[in-house]
Amino acid sequence: MRALLIVLEPLGVGSANPGFGLPVPSSLKQLFDEVPDLELPTLFKLGLGEIVTGNVSEPPQRTCAASYGRMTQRSAGSDSLSALWELAGIILGCPFAAFERLPAEFITAIERESGIEFLLNCSSHPAITPELSNEHQRTGRPILTLDPEGNLHIAANPAVVPSDRLLQICRVTRRHSDKWRIAQVSAEPFCCNGAPACPPVRLSMVPPRTILNALSEKGLPVEAIGGINDAFARSGITRSHATFTRAESLSVIERLWRSPQNGLVFAHLQHPGNSLRCARAFEEFDRWLAQFLNQTEPEDLILITGSNNGRNREEIPVLVRYDGQAVPLGLRNTLADVAATLGAFFGISEHGRPWYLGEPLITFHRPRGFNGP
Repeated sequence: MRALLIVLEPLGVGSANPGFGLPVPSSLKQLFDEVPDLELPTLFKLGLGEIVTGNVSEPPQRTCAASYGRMTQRSAGSDSLSALWELAGIILGCPFAAFERLPAEFITAIERESGIEFLLNCSSHPAITPELSNEHQRTGRPILTLDPEGNLHIAANPAVVPSDRLLQICRVTRRHSDKWRIAQVSAEPFCCNGAPACPPVRLSMVPPRTILNALSEKGLPVEAIGGINDAFARSGITRSHATFTRAESLSVIERLWRSPQNGLVFAHLQHPGNSLRCARAFEEFDRWLAQFLNQTEPEDLILITGSNNGRNREEIPVLVRYDGQAVPLGLRNTLADVAATLGAFFGISEHGRPWYLGEPLITFHRPRGFNGP
């Protein structure tokens, strides 16, 4: 028994009644408007077309190869980490911090313990400008940036601050960040021209118990691809696969799928912000998906969903391919239905009951007394 969960970011389909003010337009529809030649035949064959048009509670207007629906995020806050946690079964009642400016006492405590002084990036964008790079090399001070989601980025050129020292500073920062409910702290080595020297290391708050913990405690492999290991602070992950590009992530999925082991493969694919590059990345994924689905069996569970960075609370699509089922899933009131689906698929129970948050997206016909693989 094996399952694949892919989260595509950004991928939102708007909302007619978000509960957060005015209706939210669809970022996916906007992408189609801005790139008219964008075509996603594989995703549309699965049921994305029904999702885009909002037809998620009625029989499909066209033949679909998967079950299809929309989901809304219930967790407080407007960040991508809370969305990933909710997919794994955690609904946050209190949002992560989102400071406009970092408290001076917070910065001072980190500098004192680390024995450094930060070079503060006044911009909310973590990109390294030539001016910042030059000042960093002149002073030897690591660059600290607070992004719009409230996450911290600590950047340094390895020739100035060695990577192991940068990671040490970030670990100190992570410890101090917990009491302020700062979601993530990233260590980001960069080259002289400001380009990334290697993939960032993101240190997140440790989440409460998730479906990933329940799976791994049962002896099932949980393979994390891309930023998933960092997002869950390694909690519930049995093996991680760091990747620098989407192509690398897709290659790892294929390699793991060739192994006949049970368990979950969980991948997070982030696409570029530029509309044209984002459209081409979605097309690349769609072509990959067409050939990958030929390698799957009817009893494999394939879940494809999205994340919209959380900022505008768009609904997100969900596609579920399993055993030939193709039914409308409606509008779900929590992303935790994905965790409940994984729990039902693998026969996970907590204290003799099914996974306690959310409802399975589809029905799995199991023999009486089924308790997983």
